[in-house]
Amino acid sequence: MADSAANRPATASGRAAPAAPEAVVQLIVFRLGDEDYGIRIEQVKEVTITPEVVRMPKTPPFVKGITNLRGDIIAVVDLEERFELRPAGRPVPDFSYTLAVEAPDYTLGLLVREVPRPVTIPVSAIEPTPDFVQDSGQREKYLEGIARLPGDQSVIIVLDMLKLLTPSEIMRLPGQATTKAARPPATAAASADAPSGVQ
Repeated sequence: MADSAANRPATASGRAAPAAPEAVVQLIVFRLGDEDYGIRIEQVKEVTITPEVVRMPKTPPFVKGITNLRGDIIAVVDLEERFELRPAGRPVPDFSYTLAVEAPDYTLGLLVREVPRPVTIPVSAIEPTPDFVQDSGQREKYLEGIARLPGDQSVIIVLDMLKLLTPSEIMRLPGQATTKAARPPATAAASADAPSGVQ
C-alpha cells in the first residue's frame, strides 16, 4: 500500500506539503448541576458578575427577573431551573455570573454560579446527540451536540442558543413585547450606516 504522504501535493523543495490545520470551535463553558455546558463564543456578547436582578410578575420560575446590563434591560434566566437540574423558585444567589447571549430577536442573560471558562476544541470533537438522550426529555431541542475533550474522559454538552427558548417563551420575556414595539423600523439608509459588529 502506498504511503499516504505520496498523495500529498509536493512543495518546491520536493517535500510533501503539510496537512491543513483542523478547524476548531471556541466555546464558553459553564457548570449546570453536575454537568459542563458550552455555548459557541460568537453567541456570547459578554460575561459579567450578575448585577442586581429585579423580579417580574407573571413570568416562569426560571426567569429570575430583569437587570440593567450596560444600559440594556435584559431578562435573566436560570438554566439549572430551565433544565430541571435544581428545584424551581430559588432566589438569585448573592454572587453569580451572567452570560449575555445574543439571538437575532433578543439578548438574554444566562445565570451561572461558577466562573465560565473558554475552551477551544476541534469541530470534529462535537458529536451528534445520542439517540437515548434525544428520547429522554426536553433538553434535546436545545442541543447542538456532545463535545469530547481530547485526551480527557469529560464531555461538554453544547447548547444551540437559537433553540434555547420557544417562541411563546420569548414573547413572555419581561419587556420583550415593549422592546419590539419601541424598535423603529429599519430603513435602507439606516441599514447601510449600521456598524458591522458589536462594539
